[in-house]
This record gives sequence, structure tokens and C-alpha cells, in this order.
Amino acid sequence: MGTGPIGETQLVIITGMSGAGKTVAVQSFEDLGFFCVDNLPPTLLPKFLELMKESGNKMNKVVLVMDLRGREFFDHLFKALDDLAETSWVTPKILFLDADDEVLVRRYKETRRTHPLSPLGLPLEGIQIERGLLEELKGRAQIVYRTSSLKPRELREKILTEFSINKKIIFTVNVMSFGFKHGIPIDADLVFDVRFLPNPFYIEHMRPKTGLEEEVSSYVLKWGETQRFLEKLIDLLAFMLPHYKREGKSQLIVAIGCTGGQHRSVALAEHLASTFRKDYVTHVSHRDIKKIIKEKSNAK
Repeated sequence: MGTGPIGETQLVIITGMSGAGKTVAVQSFEDLGFFCVDNLPPTLLPKFLELMKESGNKMNKVVLVMDLRGREFFDHLFKALDDLAETSWVTPKILFLDADDEVLVRRYKETRRTHPLSPLGLPLEGIQIERGLLEELKGRAQIVYRTSSLKPRELREKILTEFSINKKIIFTVNVMSFGFKHGIPIDADLVFDVRFLPNPFYIEHMRPKTGLEEEVSSYVLKWGETQRFLEKLIDLLAFMLPHYKREGKSQLIVAIGCTGGQHRSVALAEHLASTFRKDYVTHVSHRDIKKIIKEKSNAK
């Protein structure tokens, strides 16, 4: 039994509308050194993943082309994708190829091929049936290429640019503190309100200080409700972050807000950043500390 792939394992599943360019796409991945399998039945995906894992580092760049084969195709594929979401050693990406109906009809006429879902009827009938069946799968794709106006060379260039090994996307967690009185950050993905926690502002000698200072941080973190909140929030984020990463998101901005953005939100943002730094590239910033210092300086 092997020990599993070493380093990053790339798995790309190519699917989409018949005639949208899957042949060009798989050839492009072959040029990038990917191990490519055309028309793999979804029922064989779990077994194929076992082979990948047991191969060590020999199959760490893999492309699987999966074409429409009726309702059974989706039942097996969706189950396989759900199972993949639970794995830690591979992060799959779905590349969905699409094109306008009239473009697909023209391509079928040029190649004199019949549509697989309408072998005895008009190509447009098969295309419309296929589009309806593929709607949910398209919604689960991380990358969608519309090839209506793309020449084969242009599609190849898009794939080479997107999946080149030199273009590695690092998932980053950005934790930000802010004050609600200065407005909610417009670029935040997740916002958590901590104004219900005990406030150091009402302790006179702590009022001019910030959550970056040990005395203030210790005060904010010592309360039972703070610890329970952090326990629940860390558990929630630990569940969510891997799923954001699998969806192809390059960064997530988690904003923690208190009234002024000086005490509670700062202390908690620092604590969260230190917690997740061991598993993710993590940055922390404090949007409103400088504003508060400037306001106090102008008031003197």
C-alpha cells in the first residue's frame, strides 16, 4: 500500500456541452504534463482515486474528461464529487465548457456529427436537452469557459495560463478588525459583531489603549462569554475555510467588528489570526485604529 501523493495533487474534471471544445482542452492539459483520461465513467472515479493515492507522486497532475451519459451519469458523478469534498489530499476543480446554441449547431453541421441525445433528430433538440441536464453541474463548476467566440488556439492559451504550474494560487485568510461607527468593510466576506462582549472602553485607564496591548487583550479574552464565542467561531471557520478553498477562492476576508474598532475587535482579530496561522497563510489588519488615534489627537 502506498503512502499517498507527495506535495500538491491537481485533479481537474473536464465536462460541459458536447461540441464546446473538450478535445482541445484535454490536448492542452497533455501539453502541461497532466495524465489525461478521456470518457471515464463516474462509477470508476472512486477506484481511480485509489490508484492516484497509491501511486505516490507519479499521478499528481490528472485530468478526467466526463461526458454526458444520461441520468445515471449525474447520480454517480454528484456522489463522487461529494465524496471528494471529504478528502484532504486532493482538491478537485471542475472545468465546464459552454457555448451558445447557434454556435454548437454550426459545429455539429460542420463535422456532420449527430448529437448524442438526439441521434435521429435535430442537433438543436439534443443541445437543449443537454443544457437542461447540465444546469446543476455547471453551478458546481469552479471554472466556466464560454467558447462561442474562442478559436482553438485561444482556448488552449486560456488553459495554459490558468493551469500552468508556475501560477500557483495560495489561499489566504485575512482577519480584519473594524468599528461599526465607521461603517462595515465593503470587501468583507464574513462579518461578526462582538459588541455584546464586555467593553474595556468603560475602564478609564484602558480607554486610550488598544486591543494590541496585553492588558486590554487579557481583559477581553478572560470572560466566559468571550471564550464560548471564540470556541464556536473557531469551530465554524475551521469547517468553512476548507470549503472556500475547494471552491477556488484565493482569499477570505473575515471582519470582526466592535463599536469603535479599538479594543474588543482588535484583540479577537489577533487571537483568530494566531489560531489559523498554523494551517493557512494568514494576515491580520486593524482598519480603524489609526482613525481613533487621529481623532484623539485632533481633540487635544
